[in-house]
Amino acid sequence: MNTSFAATASTGVVGQTNGGLLQRRIGKLWQALGPLVIFIVMFGIVAILTPTFVGGGGVTIVASSAAPILLVALGQAFVLNIGSIDLSNAAITVLGAILLAMTLGPLGAVAPLLVLVIVTLFGAVNGLLVAYMQVPSFALTLGTLGIFQSAALVVSGATTVYVESNGELVSWLYTTAIASLPMTFLLGVIVAVVAWLFLRFTRPGQGMTAIGKNESGAIFSAVRNRGLKVVAYALSGFMAGLAGTTIIAQAGSASPMGLGSDLLLPGIAAAIVGGTSISGGVMNPINVIFGALTVALVPIATTALHFDPSTQNLVYGVVIIVVVALTLTRSRSATVK
Repeated sequence: MNTSFAATASTGVVGQTNGGLLQRRIGKLWQALGPLVIFIVMFGIVAILTPTFVGGGGVTIVASSAAPILLVALGQAFVLNIGSIDLSNAAITVLGAILLAMTLGPLGAVAPLLVLVIVTLFGAVNGLLVAYMQVPSFALTLGTLGIFQSAALVVSGATTVYVESNGELVSWLYTTAIASLPMTFLLGVIVAVVAWLFLRFTRPGQGMTAIGKNESGAIFSAVRNRGLKVVAYALSGFMAGLAGTTIIAQAGSASPMGLGSDLLLPGIAAAIVGGTSISGGVMNPINVIFGALTVALVPIATTALHFDPSTQNLVYGVVIIVVVALTLTRSRSATVK
């Protein structure tokens, strides 16, 4: 009797182990290929509903729209990877674009570099406050979101700022294309590849992932958690600056209420659809590319389905909730942040 019970129990344990192993394998496979699958499905739906989309320059339009989203999403993904969030990076993008539009004429080629330094410092200050003052990232960046939005309004005079001269220094990023893909988008792809190499093959990159997976364990492993948090936020600011540059390249102007002012939800959605874990420790910058492309397809898909354009933010919100619900790892020992 005891022997039979032991055998049954052993079989149950093996079954649970095999089931758990299969579940983990499926999870890893989805983590690797899920963003690409989602993009292909979305692209297929749009192509079927709008037959002229593929041959009518639709690919170029989507890539152009995805460029600033991708760069904001990559910055957001770096912060999510350490288990935090940056609600201010889209506002930094707009402020950076306004500063670039104002300085490109008088400063010429120095202006883009100067603006990138400034917005990187904005991000670093966020990181310093989170890391050393122990201010929760959500509360802190919600506050700095308001600060940067107000700064954009004050600096621009609450109006559109146009590039007066030297616009060709950045406009070529939008007017130059390779295989119908504008350089603004290809810039994001290059940044994503560099980010992937950084995370995979450098100690700081691996340290950031370790912080997101288990910060206490990372500290005991001599990971410089505070310094790396500052670096993550600085990278978020830097990529927000690049996103601002793509906005100026495309529009030749910037406004607190214009192009780029609504990048917060799309940026977060693109990072999460791209497989970045909301609880930290999981990030693949290559997949964030497909996340950004998918999000850029949302306005086209809603139009093809005859939805009101005002529902786009609703779609982004639903996407975030559904993807997080489906991909969040839950266990008895796990803490849902």
